[in-house]
Amino acid sequence: MEPEEYRKRGKELVDYICQYLSTVRERRVNPDVQPGYMRALLPDSAPVESESWERIFRDIEDIIMPGVVHWQSPHMHAYFPALTSWPSLLGDMLADAINCLGFTWASSPACTELEMNVMDWLAKMLGLPCHFLHHYPSSKGGGVLQSTVSESTLIALLAARKNKILEMKTSEPDSDDSQLNSRLIAYASNQAHSSVEKAGLISLVKVRFLPVDENFCLRGDTLKAAVEEDRKNGLVPVFVCATLGTTGVCAFDYLAELGPVCAREKLWLHIDAAYAGTAFLCPEFRTLMNGVDYADSFTFNPSKWMMVHFDCTAFWVKDKYKLQQTFSVNPIYLRHANTGAATDFMHWQIPLSRRFRSLKLWFVIRSFGVKNLQAHIRHVSVGRLRTTDIEKPDIARYRETRYRQNLGQIPMLQSLCSSTQQTPEVQHHVPVHSIMCCKTP
Repeated sequence: MEPEEYRKRGKELVDYICQYLSTVRERRVNPDVQPGYMRALLPDSAPVESESWERIFRDIEDIIMPGVVHWQSPHMHAYFPALTSWPSLLGDMLADAINCLGFTWASSPACTELEMNVMDWLAKMLGLPCHFLHHYPSSKGGGVLQSTVSESTLIALLAARKNKILEMKTSEPDSDDSQLNSRLIAYASNQAHSSVEKAGLISLVKVRFLPVDENFCLRGDTLKAAVEEDRKNGLVPVFVCATLGTTGVCAFDYLAELGPVCAREKLWLHIDAAYAGTAFLCPEFRTLMNGVDYADSFTFNPSKWMMVHFDCTAFWVKDKYKLQQTFSVNPIYLRHANTGAATDFMHWQIPLSRRFRSLKLWFVIRSFGVKNLQAHIRHVSVGRLRTTDIEKPDIARYRETRYRQNLGQIPMLQSLCSSTQQTPEVQHHVPVHSIMCCKTP
């Protein structure tokens, strides 16, 4: 394909995308296919000769769309919101064309510097503490875009683990890292996302999931008691993941109580605000994150309801040097004239290479402006899911139990059977808002 044909085909694809998103409500949300449906639609081997674009384009509708779950449909009610917008799509179009690999400042200065500045913008928009800013007097922190909150939580746990092991080695210099690691323990509520458990599996750090109160929130006294018990048993507490907007019921852990415990016990406090973080664009919702000043790291997904499409996860740390001591591998072929003076985001993440993600975030913030983004959040946050929005057969299958509504999410929890007592653990694992059938127009 040459430039002129690309120009022609690109316009055709933009027209197709506009038509798709403008009429997506007319499509069946949940595909009527079975596992392996595509096998019979594709040849056994890749084509030896080139194929025409017309034939490739035709297969979008014939092969791809029949198996697509249409997340952008207004009838899509499963899992969580994953909104996009026209400015966001344009941002990734440009980023894909530039196709830089921004692992160091030198590998693409604009990629690094736009990200630093946009992350400072976003931190200020959310009302985060100044120690999360790149450009602030005496700040040692900053923000970076990661692929997912799951990855951000793992990164935070690995950084906390490394910092604690270095601290332990000052009094136990002859101990092996693996021996010290085996004594570490982290904490989260029993409503925390499964990614916390996965982070523990990868890092080989034990994770203790703590009980919640009647509003499904983790409290300071519960954490304090667990830490004291584990210290008596020879374990070394290292990390707490507090959730703002849990997966099951959109509950908010009490940062104002957890923070002082973490500060006193020298625990890394990580905040997972994957769903609810966008709401903090509006000052009236920020009481839900009282105590955020205690946080060592904070993460949320603009890719959920800030209209920046996946992947785009914002992650801030209070002390970037604790990240760098965890992930720094600096071979000579990656060094440059400004190594040490400039920010190299390869030391802030697990992979080496990174995409120019900040372009789409920059496009969205500038295209909408803070006021319009706030208006969008206020509209979403007062949304109501009526039982009339669920087809009658679904109502018959589920006995509905409602809890306090937070930020537009009304949890509807399935009774496994009439004799099953709904414990918090059961309620956490079977939220109907995550598994309900998608409405078909």
